[in-house]
Amino acid sequence: MALIVQKFGGSSVADADRIRNVSRIITDTYRAGNQVVVVLSAQGDTTDDLIEKAAELNPNPSKREMDMLLATGEQQSISLCAMCIQGMGYPTVSLTGWQVGMRTNAAYGSARIDRVVGTRIREELEQDKIVLVAGFQGINKYYDVTTLGRGGSDTSAVALAAALHADLCQIYTDVDGVFTADPRIVPEAHKLDEITFDEMLELASLGAQVLHNRSVEMAKKYHVNLEVLSSFSGKPGTKVKEVVKKMEKSHVSGVAKDKNVARLALVGLRNEPGIAFKIFSLLAREEVNVDIILQSIGRGDQKDISFTVAKSDLEQAERILDENRESIGFDEIQVSDQVAKVSIVGAGMINNPGVAARMFEALYSAGININMISTSEIKVSVLVDIDDAERAVKAIHHKFFSDEMLYQQQQQQQQQL
Repeated sequence: MALIVQKFGGSSVADADRIRNVSRIITDTYRAGNQVVVVLSAQGDTTDDLIEKAAELNPNPSKREMDMLLATGEQQSISLCAMCIQGMGYPTVSLTGWQVGMRTNAAYGSARIDRVVGTRIREELEQDKIVLVAGFQGINKYYDVTTLGRGGSDTSAVALAAALHADLCQIYTDVDGVFTADPRIVPEAHKLDEITFDEMLELASLGAQVLHNRSVEMAKKYHVNLEVLSSFSGKPGTKVKEVVKKMEKSHVSGVAKDKNVARLALVGLRNEPGIAFKIFSLLAREEVNVDIILQSIGRGDQKDISFTVAKSDLEQAERILDENRESIGFDEIQVSDQVAKVSIVGAGMINNPGVAARMFEALYSAGININMISTSEIKVSVLVDIDDAERAVKAIHHKFFSDEMLYQQQQQQQQQL
């Protein structure tokens, strides 16, 4: 008997028919002799609808009350699904975040999980019940409801899998797994059978929306056996693991795009020691996260520094810098939210020189200008104009994957002969 944690996203439980489909997947897993814990997101656009209802009454509601409100979306999902499964003749129980002991810090709206008690879940599992858990939520030391922020249900599922020492954590979505690129942009993108935690973490952080980066971090830390698969197709998904079979052969595993990016440039900075520290410590103090950084070579007593932040942080970052203009010492701030970050990720890149050059060649051939560049051992990111982002993804994907796909097709044809 295995213990399996399954998570279903909002699109998977959007209406009655989809809840019935999810219930069939859950009960099939249960009938196979497994213990099953299920984490559900709010149905469809429920969370957005709740946010709109709040805005009708108060344009600036407290984060505590927003958490109280938003947590109800997941509670609707688990109760409805429990009713469906009970109607199919299977024993089940639905539990909220606080009932399963999902303990968090006090950061309303973006809480972090401190620990999972899990006593109630174990008791219910011992009674051979299917346990349905509300994702995205927990409880803090004040016994207030908290929510985990974007991707919170993924994080809830992995946290439960780690705490319960589950044999497998399955993340069900509306796609068949992790692809080499977004198939809506690149139709020829293909599904990966497996991918490393490090690669998945980079892709999640760089704009791929299959898994949230916090859940991948946790899965890597606690060695959770993770799989991403579709709740609609029934096909095998993508396994996320520490080491994959083709790590040495595959230079690049995927191409990602992130449009939630803005660029700031401080022009005419004093060319003296400590300026970079002064700028980025001010931003860090206000919890503004900085990504790509580019500093020019000094021109006499002046230099320029450009960097990127999330679009949601642009206004705050600009305000902080403008308020400290005199103490920092610069001539002007230039900002743009019409940029996008395009990245390649691959565990095999570190031992294969020339990968970045191939990426730049693809962009050159497509006539796309690069604004900024950032690299690490397993990724290369470039900043391009937002209007060029999708063309950039297509060009890069074609450069790295067209030859490989052609080779595989030829191999399949030869096997069929």
